[in-house]
Amino acid sequence: MGRPNLSARRRDELLPAVAATFAEYGYRRTTTALLAERCGVQEAILYRLWADKRAMFTAAIGYVAEHSRRVWQRELAANGGAKTTAEAVLDHEATHLGEFGLYRILFAGLSETDDPQIVAALQDAYRSFHAFVRDRIAEHRRARGTNDRPGAELAAWAMLGVGTMANLGRELDLLDARQRAELLRRVGHLLLGD
Repeated sequence: MGRPNLSARRRDELLPAVAATFAEYGYRRTTTALLAERCGVQEAILYRLWADKRAMFTAAIGYVAEHSRRVWQRELAANGGAKTTAEAVLDHEATHLGEFGLYRILFAGLSETDDPQIVAALQDAYRSFHAFVRDRIAEHRRARGTNDRPGAELAAWAMLGVGTMANLGRELDLLDARQRAELLRRVGHLLLGD
């Protein structure tokens, strides 16, 4: 039996604080000194766990994808079959999208698209989101016997785009909570094929 990887465990413990800091300050304004302060450790500890600030940021991007997946899985487990999985996730997101502010990490990453490692982390995160949403849409359409136009592949990208616009509406104070929820529900159901 192998020894547990203490570094991996420590990274997992610190990652929520790292992600919250990047979400609040963005990539460029976040310093490793600030990260260390927010994590309650010395900077040297962070550098033992990650090679540099960029590695901390890409880990935070991965955390956003994993956090979303965990939240969605929890929501699906609580659904009890009353709705399709797509409807359960859509209802949850209409009420809760962006409440943790982690989407701001993804937005900050978009200003760093000249960095191949950050781009790769963003691609992985969005591919993960897309695959999850695509599978829920396809499952919903099969269960309801609805039209598969646009195909689940494209509908999932459109659904992610609607979520992104809802978060932009939040950030720029263009949409209040009711409007964001209505946008997600109405357009979401159109994309589900209802």
